[in-house]
Amino acid sequence: MSEDIKKTISELHIYEKKLLKELEANPEATPTEIASNTGMDIKSVMSAAGSLASKDIIEVHKDIEKTYSLTADGLEYAEHGLPERKILDVLAQKKEIAMKDLAEEAGIDKKETGIALGWLRQKNWAQIDKGVINITEIGKDFADKSGVDERVLDYLKTNADGVKLFTDDLMDGFKKLTGRKNILNIKKETSHSFKLLPKGEEILRVGFEIKEQATQLTHEQLKDGQWKSLEYRPYDINAEAPVIFAGKKHPLRIIIDEIREIFLNMGFSEDNGHFVESAFWNFDSLFQPQDHAAREMQDTFYLKNPLTCDLPDDALVQLTAETHENGADTGSIGWQYDWSEDIARQSVLRTHTTGISTKHLFEHEPPIKMFSVGRVFRRETFDYKHLPEFHQVEGLVCDEGISYQNLLGTLKEFYKKLGFEVRFRPAYFPYTYLSTETEIYLEEKESWIELGGAGMMRPEVLRPLGIDKPALAFGLGIERLAMIRYDVEDIRMLYKSDIKWLREVPTVNGVEL
Repeated sequence: MSEDIKKTISELHIYEKKLLKELEANPEATPTEIASNTGMDIKSVMSAAGSLASKDIIEVHKDIEKTYSLTADGLEYAEHGLPERKILDVLAQKKEIAMKDLAEEAGIDKKETGIALGWLRQKNWAQIDKGVINITEIGKDFADKSGVDERVLDYLKTNADGVKLFTDDLMDGFKKLTGRKNILNIKKETSHSFKLLPKGEEILRVGFEIKEQATQLTHEQLKDGQWKSLEYRPYDINAEAPVIFAGKKHPLRIIIDEIREIFLNMGFSEDNGHFVESAFWNFDSLFQPQDHAAREMQDTFYLKNPLTCDLPDDALVQLTAETHENGADTGSIGWQYDWSEDIARQSVLRTHTTGISTKHLFEHEPPIKMFSVGRVFRRETFDYKHLPEFHQVEGLVCDEGISYQNLLGTLKEFYKKLGFEVRFRPAYFPYTYLSTETEIYLEEKESWIELGGAGMMRPEVLRPLGIDKPALAFGLGIERLAMIRYDVEDIRMLYKSDIKWLREVPTVNGVEL
């Protein structure tokens, strides 16, 4: 006896052994017979058969037998004729019927009329010309004899208990009827049969004993010593366990929650804002001129409903207008144009979360430490690194004595908690000065990559809001961070709901790597 066969026999479940013994006694035994002879239920028999089949011990054959009978509609057609037959009977006498008189002349309802016309054309019994139905030569020929599908109806009517097979001369008519709705009832009966394979025959030649084997121990068995006399079913410790795909957060949600936790641990409070915002808060409050390219239709989603939004109090609006036009008392000369309230009232889907920062500054007194994580919208063309909606993270600190050094220190601490080495380089943003871009180092690529922007908010932003203390702000895109974290080359992968990728994204203690 080979070691493989010996090992296989030792691992057989008692139900598998019982099934094999039944097949040894009667190779033609059915699942029902095996269940009756062994006291097993059908479910256990089929489960054991499936297990034996997976080990190449037996083959399981599945046979489906169909029985066809007439529905109530089918019986009606068998007794009184198909809709196209009713029309043909009238055409055989009148030769033609106006379309408007069809249902009344043939005694069919409007629902059947469309079906009948389709089959009349398919059978070439009639043709339609200028709203009139005319009988064809083939139709005249069939006026006094049955079509093959009608013969099938008669056959099924005669065999009311159902028909399993059709003779060759009726097969074409049967196929036509299966293409029509609500005529045939189809009853399916599934049966299974088993066949011993060479490996199964060898196992039976070697032989085995059928007796109960313990797979679990109870407290009582351990307590009273029964465990000593039990026979145990062996386990293959090298067998592959099934892969379990437990529920988990989406990779983007993991990063969002991680960022929120970092901010909260650093003493920040959270603000969320709204998806729909006025152009005032989205652009004007950030000292972005009203003729700036980013405010064009090709970059921003403007809304028809609501078409406009309310502006904040008049004093803020007036100071913002003066700052745009001539710099007001900020020391700037502004943008030197006539600022428009109508443009500021326009409704937009927010293009960034920075507008949340200016609104927060206006509504709260310093000291302020605020962050926001939210979805933003831009008219971007879909490609491997752009989407029309994505997530941004915003951080804001405002207090007496806040400086550019505080900005760099805050950024270093924030990115350190994200697990990145960081460096800075000068940059330009319309609402900050000094401004910087943050770069992180990727060891696997041995290169630096830009991940976010930051800066000290300009007086032109702060003064209209009533803020006389310095403020720093910084932000980054979550999708870009996710692409780096999960080594994704195409940003669209983050939103494709690719179940294979989502399952395989590795986690450690529930946190994505």
